Amino acid sequence: MSEAAIPEAEQRAVGKFLRRMLPILVLMLLVNQMDRTNVGFVQDELRADVGVGATAYGLGAGLFFIGYALFEVPSNMWLERFGARVWLTRIMITWGAVIVAMCFIHNVWMFYGLRFLLGVAEAGFFPGVLLYFTQWLPDSSRGRASAIFLGGSATAYIVTGPITGALLELHGAGGIAGWRWMFALEGAFSILVGFIAGFFLVSRIQDAKWLTPEEKDALSEAVARDKQARDRAPSVSRMKLIFHPQVAVLTAVFFAMALTGYAITFWLPSLVEEIGGLSPFQIGLLSAIPWICAVIAMYTMSHFTDRAPDRRPYLAIALVLSACGTFLATLGSPWFGLAALTLAAVGGKCAATLFWPMAQSGLDLKIAAPGLALVNSLGNLGGFVSPTLFGYLKDTTGSTNGGLYTLSAASVLAVLGVAFVRHTNRGERTGSGGEVAVTGEPVAGEAR
Repeated sequence: MSEAAIPEAEQRAVGKFLRRMLPILVLMLLVNQMDRTNVGFVQDELRADVGVGATAYGLGAGLFFIGYALFEVPSNMWLERFGARVWLTRIMITWGAVIVAMCFIHNVWMFYGLRFLLGVAEAGFFPGVLLYFTQWLPDSSRGRASAIFLGGSATAYIVTGPITGALLELHGAGGIAGWRWMFALEGAFSILVGFIAGFFLVSRIQDAKWLTPEEKDALSEAVARDKQARDRAPSVSRMKLIFHPQVAVLTAVFFAMALTGYAITFWLPSLVEEIGGLSPFQIGLLSAIPWICAVIAMYTMSHFTDRAPDRRPYLAIALVLSACGTFLATLGSPWFGLAALTLAAVGGKCAATLFWPMAQSGLDLKIAAPGLALVNSLGNLGGFVSPTLFGYLKDTTGSTNGGLYTLSAASVLAVLGVAFVRHTNRGERTGSGGEVAVTGEPVAGEAR
């Protein structure tokens, strides 16, 4: 539906939602990304103070994704039962409490347990917000909201390093280690934002005091029409989806992308530290460089590829860049390694931007929504495999080069997988709501 054809009351209601709800949701996502990845900046401190070696660190970093995967679906079910205001607020407050608890870690088993609990606490936040969008926005407006929301993830990669590095500079204040200050303060901030969100979020359209009765009715009718269209789609069992050729190929490609994305996220600070002579704040600033370049490249590439008839060649190029970056990071000085990982981050971010629109258009309508959800769930297990593998290889070989070679190989195999992804012209699959009608729901990956 073109914007001109959308009723004026509906347009006003959508605009009010974007102005009032999206800022707090973006802030929540930014804090979410910071809290799940801040452990990457304290690897050496955990080894010195708690005895968490490289293998244990990698396993603990990855255990987050096991807890997240196990409770993602139940969490979304509870969100529908209790409403977004209660459930999203609960998610944020409890994950903040787990982060605060991490400042009291005194052995490896506490580290394992709290990382797993952090995944349990965070489970369902990202897909829960996307589900929240389906309850408030029609298909024709949801793509814009999802794009703005995902911008918070890109920003998080840039600000996490400097903020976390600055907090680590508190080392010794009050006789407390800097890494304990970092967990305590970032966790407390998460709890504060969670309570603030409880005052801003509104679960149901009819409960919004800032909408007029006309706007409530227009928006409710638009959302109801889209829901009826989704409900008419036939259901498909998860087991059948697992063995569907296109779902399997997409899952394999996304898994390879997640391997690289999360390996860089959790190990980049330690690789930057090898430069030597840097303060925690300087390490944080340098760790932001790859993500700044990646975000710029991501938005630049999306500008040129949004109207491309076939995204597969561009995705293949992005994956090749990622493979080259991780391979080159094994050569030369730490400064050269930082430049190489910047190239890998650019390739990974651009690949993620290209992958999901291509995946949406490549699946049949009857399996698109559950198929993409399955791709996201299984593919994100790369977040468990890559840090665990890196930690094991570093302890057994004394170097992360083996892990970087593995990432390069995975990206190359993903390039081959892209050739088997089905290509469908956009005009063949769009409904009344445009290309977003492919899935009926905004599904976006978390390999961000």
